[in-house]
Amino acid sequence: MQEKPTTDLDLIVPKGTTWGLERRLQFIDFRLRWERRINRIDLTEYFGLSIPQASLDIAKYTELAPTNLAYDKSSKTYVATQDFRALYQSSAARRYLSELLATKTGIMEPATSFIGSPPEIDWAPSPWRTINEQTVEALVKAIREKVAVRVSYQSMTSLDESERLLSPHALGNDGFRWHVRAYCHKRQRFSDFVLARILNIVGFESSDADPSMDSQWQTVLTLVLAPHPDLPPAKKRVLELDYGMEEGQVLLPCRQAFLYYTLRRLGLQTNEAPDPLAQQITLKNRAAIQPYIDALTAQT
Repeated sequence: MQEKPTTDLDLIVPKGTTWGLERRLQFIDFRLRWERRINRIDLTEYFGLSIPQASLDIAKYTELAPTNLAYDKSSKTYVATQDFRALYQSSAARRYLSELLATKTGIMEPATSFIGSPPEIDWAPSPWRTINEQTVEALVKAIREKVAVRVSYQSMTSLDESERLLSPHALGNDGFRWHVRAYCHKRQRFSDFVLARILNIVGFESSDADPSMDSQWQTVLTLVLAPHPDLPPAKKRVLELDYGMEEGQVLLPCRQAFLYYTLRRLGLQTNEAPDPLAQQITLKNRAAIQPYIDALTAQT
């Protein structure tokens, strides 16, 4: 089942609460949920607070959620109670797992994570995609300032690099690599460009490209996923649990620009009837989605 939304603390924290205090309250909430304990030293070491200030922060959290924690005299620490309920969305399981992975892969410094004592984890490795630091800086600058950037680009259709004038308006990730979504003035259309294939930044130019005209980016489709109809009931039930399905299906919002990447990751990019043992989910509304798939295919 999908995790239920946590309480919106904006309804609880009195007006005038500073961002710094709210951040520390989030830290207390996170540690209580995932490590089942919190003490003043945790706060002083992470935020550089004084002991009295740490005591005040814990007191404030206790005022907001008196049933979430109790003081254990033997260990001289606050522990989460059986009635604990997270107050902040930042304590959600998705955030916890994301931080675990980010710290394990080196994307995030352990000292910046709210996680104090992480469990042992590992992940299925994949080759790192090359990303040039200056390329990313230039593209973000172009997006922010709404200008075009002239680049040298290596396409899949030619051994020779070509010069392109791109007006970028967004970044995207297909699960394996980063793209920039941009208007290509050479082909006069919006397309995805793989960051690793941008070989050189030539310079910036003015642009009159309008991102609202990128229909494939602006169009959000709803994919209806369901277990393969030929699977036995027990396997269908397992898939319903895995994907958080309700009444045998789950709705997955997806930009048209990401449609091919999403279907490829799910193994649903072809219209062929899948083998239920190899491909256990199906695209239930393929007939409605197929015209959008065809439009992407025609563009490539």
